[in-house]
Amino acid sequence: MKHTARLRVPGDFGLAIQQARLARGLTQTQLAAELDMPQSAISEMESGRATIYLRRLLTLARATGLELSATWEDDHAPRS
Repeated sequence: MKHTARLRVPGDFGLAIQQARLARGLTQTQLAAELDMPQSAISEMESGRATIYLRRLLTLARATGLELSATWEDDHAPRS
């Protein structure tokens, strides 16, 4: 199953990352190891913590009318 989410606020990014991670059947620890980053960084992103760069990106997107979205496949969804 394919999922799409509009990304308008930092929490949208966090939720999309979390849902995409879960769709792949990964824990935060597994994803962090795959990306060679601390698990705490994954947790912060998923919680929607706004970094200055993310806030700037969202401000630029709003100012230019750019719509951001995320799309991911649910690897664990039943196939029909």
